[in-house]
Amino acid sequence: MKKIFKYLCVGMIGVLGLSSCSNDMLETQPTDSMSGATFMSDATKALIPLNGIYRSMYSAGWSTTGNTHQCFGISAYNLMAEVMGDDMIMGAQGSGWFWFDAAYNVKARYTSGAWRSYDLWKAYYTWVSNANYIIAAEETMEGAKEDVNYVIGQAYAIRAYSYFMLAQTFARTYKGHENDLCVPIYNEPTRTSTTGQPRAKVSEVYAQIDNDINKAVELLANSPAQRHPSHMSYAVALGLKSRIALVEEKWQEALDAAKQAIAASGKTIQPVDASAFAPNKANFVNSVDAGNVMWGAQIVSDQAGMYASLMTHMSGTAPYGQRAPKRINPWLYNKMSETDSRRAWWNPSQSYLQKKFEFSNEQTWEGDYVWMRVEEMYFNAAEAACRLGQDAEAKQYLMAVMSKRDANYSTNKSGTALATVSTELTGSLLEEILIQRRIELWGEDGRIYTLRRLHQGFVRPADYGWPEGLQIPTHVNAAKDPESYLWVLTIPQAEFDGNVNMKPEEIPAGDQNPIGDYPKN
Repeated sequence: MKKIFKYLCVGMIGVLGLSSCSNDMLETQPTDSMSGATFMSDATKALIPLNGIYRSMYSAGWSTTGNTHQCFGISAYNLMAEVMGDDMIMGAQGSGWFWFDAAYNVKARYTSGAWRSYDLWKAYYTWVSNANYIIAAEETMEGAKEDVNYVIGQAYAIRAYSYFMLAQTFARTYKGHENDLCVPIYNEPTRTSTTGQPRAKVSEVYAQIDNDINKAVELLANSPAQRHPSHMSYAVALGLKSRIALVEEKWQEALDAAKQAIAASGKTIQPVDASAFAPNKANFVNSVDAGNVMWGAQIVSDQAGMYASLMTHMSGTAPYGQRAPKRINPWLYNKMSETDSRRAWWNPSQSYLQKKFEFSNEQTWEGDYVWMRVEEMYFNAAEAACRLGQDAEAKQYLMAVMSKRDANYSTNKSGTALATVSTELTGSLLEEILIQRRIELWGEDGRIYTLRRLHQGFVRPADYGWPEGLQIPTHVNAAKDPESYLWVLTIPQAEFDGNVNMKPEEIPAGDQNPIGDYPKN
């Protein structure tokens, strides 16, 4: 079969953190005096392109031809995955941002540079490409060994994270689909002459992910402490390893990594009150200075995305948040007791409107993006321990969080049974852990990815408050079926020989994901 995949961004990151492979973002490129070789000559200079990668992780502009207000990096893709699930209800279409993700109406738009297939693929592969340039300098980079480890270790973590998110988006979940086709693997610097690679198998992509995250953990264990909240530190790499292991169903590895991440982070579970999650402001999740935040983007006024930002889409006082209000599913809200402090994150008198994500300064569009909290690691550990039959340890990690959320909380549940649909209950301990996780990490966790790794389906009935356009009647059976391709994005047309007029039937078998909920044959 012809090797057709070739739209991997090429080049280094400029000093402003803009990708030199994207014409639409090309404000600064490396010049002869600040070439990639110069940047990679020592660990201090290499921080410039490394910081550029991180800057691009919360910048808008990944879509080149439209819909740019929903294309602002990691937080945009997390929000996409949230509205594709069953816990975050969009009350109305509003300006249209994220509505088409929630309505499962993007897969057929793979020929356009304005839709989700293109911008998500472009973002993660750009980060892969630029991480590859840094990794290629591993043997020649000068500087103190620990400083080199700090730079190279983060590059491995960035590549692991990028492939992990690509794999979860463009293929079915790992377990049970190891031989499915996934995404192309590039682990060396790419140039315009680089041969496009075919889709690797899911198992092969995860092998790459495992190798990269293990290398990151090894290097970052022997490097300086996290120098900025956006940097992938040793603790963050361990947190990512725990996430990956949960998807792979490597329970002991997930448990060990989560425990190590907790210890290495130095972060503590914070109470939901006016000083913990957003110091000196409110109980919002919008500050990387909070004592529980392991990884996130610090949004300052001159780097704020304005309309292309998370808080603009979430806040009930912002234009997009008003027109398309984000609400918790009342089924999930009612799983909290009256004494659960997390109820402060939603307003039941306003159809369960969210109050968890708000600007820290609405006039300047500021509000940090939180990508990993230590509470997640406790839930990872609780789930993994429960899966291993270690109920007592699982409850310890669950109670560590819940004791800070609800003074009256307790559980005597046991077992690991899960229903085939997320709103059907079995009464098991594993189910209880997952419900509390859903509440705690609402809006943060990328809900559709969690559903699929659990092999659970979901429903969106009208009596829960789902608007007619999001009840997905034409996809209702596929939504209940975790083996379907409902949630697996199509690969952008730009990959297929650059022929934007190629019809679906002209794409070689196996190169494109099903446009429908299931393969035609």
